[in-house]
Amino acid sequence: MKLSLRFVLPLILVLAGIAYAVAPLVDQFTLRWFVKDLDMRSTLIVNTIQEPLQELLQAGKKTRVVEYFNRITQDERFYGVGYCATPSGTVLASRSLPKQLHCRDLESWSGPGEHLLQTEKGPLHVTVRPQESEAAPAGRLVLVHDMSFITRRSEETKRYLFYFFMGLAAVVSLITVVIAQLSWRGWMSGMRALLRGEGLLRQPGADAQPKQSEFKPIARDLQRLINELESDVRARDENQVTWSPESLRAILHAELRGEDVIVVSNREPYIHQRRGDRIEVQQPASGLVTALEPIMRACSGTWIAHGSGTADREAVDANDHVAVPPDHPAYQIRRVWLTPEEEAGYYYGFSNEGMWPLCHIAHVRPTFRSSDWAQYVAVNRKFAEAVVSESKTKNPIVLVQDYHFALLPKMIREKLPDATIITFWHIPWPNPESFAICPWRDEVLAGMLGSSILGFHTQFHCNNFVDTVDRFIEARVDRESFTVSFGGKLTAVRRYPISIEWPPAPEMVSKPIADCRNDIRQLNELPPEHKLGVGIDRLDYTKGIMERFRAIERLLELHPEWVGSFTFVQVAAPTRTGIGEYQHHEAQVRELAARINERFERRGPPPIVLKVEHHEPREVYEYFRAADLCFVSSLHDGMNLVAKEFVAARDDDRGVLILSQFTGAARELPEALIVNPYDADQCAAALHVALTMPAEEQRDRMRLMRGLVAEFNVFRWAGRMLLHAASMRRRSKLGERNGREER
Repeated sequence: MKLSLRFVLPLILVLAGIAYAVAPLVDQFTLRWFVKDLDMRSTLIVNTIQEPLQELLQAGKKTRVVEYFNRITQDERFYGVGYCATPSGTVLASRSLPKQLHCRDLESWSGPGEHLLQTEKGPLHVTVRPQESEAAPAGRLVLVHDMSFITRRSEETKRYLFYFFMGLAAVVSLITVVIAQLSWRGWMSGMRALLRGEGLLRQPGADAQPKQSEFKPIARDLQRLINELESDVRARDENQVTWSPESLRAILHAELRGEDVIVVSNREPYIHQRRGDRIEVQQPASGLVTALEPIMRACSGTWIAHGSGTADREAVDANDHVAVPPDHPAYQIRRVWLTPEEEAGYYYGFSNEGMWPLCHIAHVRPTFRSSDWAQYVAVNRKFAEAVVSESKTKNPIVLVQDYHFALLPKMIREKLPDATIITFWHIPWPNPESFAICPWRDEVLAGMLGSSILGFHTQFHCNNFVDTVDRFIEARVDRESFTVSFGGKLTAVRRYPISIEWPPAPEMVSKPIADCRNDIRQLNELPPEHKLGVGIDRLDYTKGIMERFRAIERLLELHPEWVGSFTFVQVAAPTRTGIGEYQHHEAQVRELAARINERFERRGPPPIVLKVEHHEPREVYEYFRAADLCFVSSLHDGMNLVAKEFVAARDDDRGVLILSQFTGAARELPEALIVNPYDADQCAAALHVALTMPAEEQRDRMRLMRGLVAEFNVFRWAGRMLLHAASMRRRSKLGERNGREER
């Protein structure tokens, strides 16, 4: 054994030295790679903002230049931007531009090579590009990118190398010890045999194999070490996975062993409607369905939802199940039936007259009734019973969706204490002062904290939720790890920006762009070269449709050349028609569209075409592919998947996205034209820019956005949640095993 240790210890030291020697080389390679990427990104940004910046500078609008810079630095890696007209002038800069950068020093940053600026917050990448004009021939544009992410990647790489070499050393050491022990025992046996006068050749089979029991502890430790190393590598490679249905299925198989996966939502992914003598299958206009339906096709499992279609009961079997999609069944829907009283109180009442306006800052007063709350509690309990009945094991993975089921996680936890419950809140979470309006705020928070993992679209919403918990209930909040301990259970609060399927289903983009343009214009009686804008929304007051129409009206006031040359088609799917506020909103939208059309009535197409009707996803994509621009003007939105669907539809790299700053998508798609929907003049200006934007700029913007949507797709969204759930389950099992060993 001492001899083995004399060999093993130097081996470990040598491998550790190799790991530390290789790490700086990896650091240098990573830095060069990222700096080159940032240089290319800077060049693209300069080309993109050059024209609008020149227009603002020529107009002398320095304040608008600063506002413009502040808007385009919303990207988390884009640290700051500034402009110097002359070397002796004052820099026009965003709020975040480092103070060390002055106009007189920019010349030293404009040469070739790496330009890194060290600050207290970490390293920054500085790029200076000429921005010349007749008024300022020596103009310089400076762009600063945050390089802290490179430091994080570098630290991860170092840890990975260290763990790899230490793992290698441990494996080699264990093998060496085993071989040394076998050799030592064999040599000693031979010596004893010689001393006893036995022959040098042993009989076959005599003491040839040591007792298996002697190696069981070594084999067990070796297997445990290999499993831990494999798990660590998988976790570290999460960002390197090409996320697709296949990779998601692989994660379920490898990490969750194909365990029981159940989705719970109010809205079902397929609705059976009776149309005369036939039954028609519809997919509802819902961002939640758009995101989750491809996940269930990839993972199989069961989707529990409210059966609301007129033919839903006819389509299910004796256990209220129906296999979907109809053409290629991949998973089951379990339908839950609600009485008219339950639907009125739980859905229309507490959920959509109470929680929906409470969480959306859209200036509609929430209404809370005790009768609605009673129905909300009862329906949540009914869905909890459905989850228990559909669970094939005692520890299923349950994905609870949205504000309709705030109480459900706790109810499931009471019946299935070992379940892994992932709750995703698809709408914004308000600040504590706003949430205090809810009369049952403590019950709602306690219900949500029955979750193992609680997800939101943005870190801002995570912060608001944790602040709300800290303000109103007795719970231990850890802001470093973003966990909440309540009732002896730990809930992780995480940011999971939702997305869409990538690549889009082939049938969505199979029709050529040219055919889409011609057919949509013919359908709406528009000339072939007529400029076309689209808006695709549910007819909801949070979507900013009224503000959108006022922006179009303002565009026609400021630029009358677009009258008769530009039409905006608004596809608005009816929603929650039983609620008075929605009925009033629909009447207002129709009235405003009619008034604008009447005001600008001339020979030719109307400015606005309003279609208050349901459109299938394939029809929606056809509008996206036919349009010159898409306008998303939500007043408050968790994410808004319409914006990402428009980007996914444009495989021709054309089209312009105008996007409200109050959407979660605005944080991910800064290449869109970001606007304040309440500012009609700004939105009108964005519409004019979109209608006149050169094809090259459209291509540059669209390619960047398509790259992001491709990388951060819905399978990554679901995969990250499931990976975190798998890690949580492994830690739980490890804790149970340690507890048994201690006893």
